Amino acid sequence: MVHAPPGYQRAPLPPAKKPELDAPKTLNTRRDAFFDNAKYLAIVLVAMAHSWEPVMDGSRATRALYMVVYTFHMPAFIVISGYFSRTFDMRADRLKRLVTGVAVPYVVFEVTYSLYERWMSNPQHEISLLDPFFLTWFLAALFIWRLTTPLWKLVRWPVPVALTMCVLASVAPSIGPDFDFMRVLQFLPFFVLGLNLRPEHFAMVQRRAVRVAAVPVFAGALLFAYWASPRMSLRWFYRSFAVQELAVSWWVGILVTLALFGCSLVLTACFLAWVPRRRTWFTVLGAGTICGYLLHGLLIKTIDYTGWFEKYHWLSEPLGEVVVTLSIVVAVTAFCTPPVRRVMRCVTEPEMNWAFRRPS
Repeated sequence: MVHAPPGYQRAPLPPAKKPELDAPKTLNTRRDAFFDNAKYLAIVLVAMAHSWEPVMDGSRATRALYMVVYTFHMPAFIVISGYFSRTFDMRADRLKRLVTGVAVPYVVFEVTYSLYERWMSNPQHEISLLDPFFLTWFLAALFIWRLTTPLWKLVRWPVPVALTMCVLASVAPSIGPDFDFMRVLQFLPFFVLGLNLRPEHFAMVQRRAVRVAAVPVFAGALLFAYWASPRMSLRWFYRSFAVQELAVSWWVGILVTLALFGCSLVLTACFLAWVPRRRTWFTVLGAGTICGYLLHGLLIKTIDYTGWFEKYHWLSEPLGEVVVTLSIVVAVTAFCTPPVRRVMRCVTEPEMNWAFRRPS
């Protein structure tokens, strides 16, 4: 045994590491302005498209614009949702956040929308958490997609597998309405794509060459949509119908489904190319898009129930369409503001510590 020399003192031991459960408190939580900008702009496009539905029947140009926006606005939002789900696993704190941040808002607003429908329009409307009403389908889909994230991390070719599932779903009219599963499967490839993206992929679409190329691409998309608007059913863009319900043969339906997927990817890339990377006046609104998404639907339904567009026919004219568009942009922007987010936090981001066991 080797003895220490006289006067020798042991060096103090390094402090013990804190438990892993404390680690999230020390992480850098600074938000990326690019993604907040993209989320806000995408939710604005969602609201604008919803506001055009009652006024576009007499306008071929508005219908064409609607088709272009519907091609990429939800795919863009879903790709970003997938990107931010990359770290999801079955850890207790992440499962808790999935319940409080997705499942609880789904239940609250599914019941809210259903009760509003019964009160204002249809007293016989059934309240069912299995059959999403209006825009609550996205929360149900996000819950399912995120739960399957660990599985997609194991698959060797996740995007081709998800796209195959999407195509098979499009020719399967037997898929029932539960949780709007047809939409869940047809939008699945965009979520899985987001899971497999990295920061450098978003940097690629932000290059100057891509931003410049996005201009003629969008112009070409608008011209094609203008030609196709009287010839193509809008139900293709909702991804909630089997091709047999769209009165085409199964092989034509598969080709259209694949073509629509490709167009959605291209337009999503063009959209992301135009999203500013710096902080802007609307960057802070990106954190409140869940409020903008859920609350603007109540406004759209209120306008529908009260019959504004039947009373005021000028809203279907070009000037009226501009007024409708600007009004919904202002409304959804207000719904995304921090004060509204704080008020809505009890249902969109509840703590619910009473419902969960403390970590051991």
